[in-house]
Amino acid sequence: MSAASPPAALAEESEGSEGSKGSKGSAGPGRSGRLRRARWRRGAVPYLLLAPALLTFGVFKAYPVIDSLLLSFTTGSGAATRDAGLANYRRLLDDPLFWTALRNTGEILVVQVPLMLGLALLMAVGINSALVRWRTVWRLGVFMPSVTGLVATGVMFAYLLKADDGAVNWLLNAVGLPSVDWLGQPVWARMAVVVVLTWHYTGYNAVIYLAGLQSIPRELYEAAMVDGAGPIRRFTSITVPALRPVLLFTVVLSTIGTLQLFDEPYVLTGGGPDNATLTVSMYLYQNGFRYFDFGYASAIAYALTLLVSVLGAVQMRLMGEKDK
Repeated sequence: MSAASPPAALAEESEGSEGSKGSKGSAGPGRSGRLRRARWRRGAVPYLLLAPALLTFGVFKAYPVIDSLLLSFTTGSGAATRDAGLANYRRLLDDPLFWTALRNTGEILVVQVPLMLGLALLMAVGINSALVRWRTVWRLGVFMPSVTGLVATGVMFAYLLKADDGAVNWLLNAVGLPSVDWLGQPVWARMAVVVVLTWHYTGYNAVIYLAGLQSIPRELYEAAMVDGAGPIRRFTSITVPALRPVLLFTVVLSTIGTLQLFDEPYVLTGGGPDNATLTVSMYLYQNGFRYFDFGYASAIAYALTLLVSVLGAVQMRLMGEKDK
């Protein structure tokens, strides 16, 4: 009995060791599962924090955009809505009033954006000059028009540009010039819209240009002066190249804003006279909320979106090639 006891003890010990190995093996998958769950929780935290913003974007941005796209392929309104395929887009190509609105918008864009940005750049260069004192006061003064409400701006200029008793015609008569029917003649009505837009947004762009000018090292101008470069040469060789990213930013934003022009002509002229100041956004509004033709209005919106995208891409391409 005593001789057989050691092998039995060894057998029991081996069985215990195998059982302990088995218990360690069973604990391994459980531990790795807990690690995976902990890792998943850590990875899910950023998405949980982003969820409110993503949900808001989806409900108030993405869904209306998609729904508007689907709506552009329908006709009618309410329960009478039915599929129309590409009928709204074909109608758009044959609609003379749409092309009138697009031409008006383009004419305002071609005149107003270069005028506004040119004045803004000159204004920023003047304020940035070392000869100018109280720079903060000047900066505040040129920026004030841009914080004025668009409707308030339109109403104010509607009174100033009245044909009978407007302040502008009163000043013209005071210096011996005849009165102008600013809001009653097509050409002058478009010029009135250009004046209002220029007054409202020039200071805003001037402040942006001023920030860009203040980031240009003074040493570049001093070196150019030592080499004999005059003011115009310094402006064209140093200022404009250094401001190219800022210029691109303002040109693209101003183009997009002008293509979406609505408030100023709506308040100032109502699109008249004889649709001379009717813009694409105003025509979209008329079809959607005056005639309740939401399918056609959605088609106009997507045509405008395509136009804005193409012009923005062309501008970035043309102004960005020189950086390569």
